[in-house]
Amino acid sequence: MVKFYISTVISLFLILFFVSETRAQGFVPVDDIPHDISYLRESKIMPPLAKVLYGRPKKEDSEVFGNLVPYDKLWRTGANEATEVKFFKDVQFGDCEVKAGTYVLVTIPHKEEWQVILSSQTDVWGACQYDPFFNVAEITVPVKKGEELEAFTIAFKEKNDTSQMILGWDTVRVNVPLKFEKEPVLVSN
Repeated sequence: MVKFYISTVISLFLILFFVSETRAQGFVPVDDIPHDISYLRESKIMPPLAKVLYGRPKKEDSEVFGNLVPYDKLWRTGANEATEVKFFKDVQFGDCEVKAGTYVLVTIPHKEEWQVILSSQTDVWGACQYDPFFNVAEITVPVKKGEELEAFTIAFKEKNDTSQMILGWDTVRVNVPLKFEKEPVLVSN
């Protein structure tokens, strides 16, 4: 009886060990919120000026702003990992000069306008670790209306000498002005 008891305990221990070891080596399940990348380029053959990596939450029949995303509170501006913006060249972000580099983009949505913030504190989860000490730029931009979007989207649009990073979800659009110094064009005779 004692031999049976000891062999049962050892067997259970081994089973638990191998089950936990298998889980430790397993992969994380697929996330139901996809990540996306958006690039700003002067043309398809030119190197990028900016790149944004962000999570794309979906509306799924909910009121977004004022509900899923509360007004007047810091928002990670996407889902999961913090949204990262990489500028490949120095840029004028609204009225703020920003050096080339990688930054976290967070926002504070209000009904009529949004505060858009770039932080140098990268590789963070959402806005949980946000610290205003690391703010590089902060601008306020008006809210506009557009066609309904099911998933949160960030896109770029060129207009004259300026570019815009457009944040869109539901019927809300926020256009963040960006201006890159143009390289002089050399023409040979």
